[in-house]
Amino acid sequence: MPGQRRRLALAGVRGQVGKGRDFTRQALRDWGWYGNETAEDTLLVVSELLTNAGLHADGCLELVLTAGDSLRIEVLDGTADLPRRHPSPQRGLPGGHGLYIIERLSDRWGTDPRPPGKVVWAEFESSRLVSGRPARP
Repeated sequence: MPGQRRRLALAGVRGQVGKGRDFTRQALRDWGWYGNETAEDTLLVVSELLTNAGLHADGCLELVLTAGDSLRIEVLDGTADLPRRHPSPQRGLPGGHGLYIIERLSDRWGTDPRPPGKVVWAEFESSRLVSGRPARP
């Protein structure tokens, strides 16, 4: 499994968040990293990354998952505009929470320029995916 990479082209695809979650869930199952709370956190981070790309960058062009010492999730979009945290998201109201969720759940996250825009990425240590607590039913 180390070094395995999966790509999902999403340019112009409707329902990017659902397709990205399904793609990620299958990869986690195939890699033996599914069925614990960290896997559920991973799916939430994928949802947030894809939602942010849809709301702020005209959608995701590609979702890339790389398995190694960590699981790296990359979302390529078509704008160079860097993500910014909302200065004061309102509790109980939608919007402005995505980057806080990504930061809180993942081990690391960041951005890299990549033509035609940028990659927003997040990483989870593989040890968390292997030994995480079982997911709640």
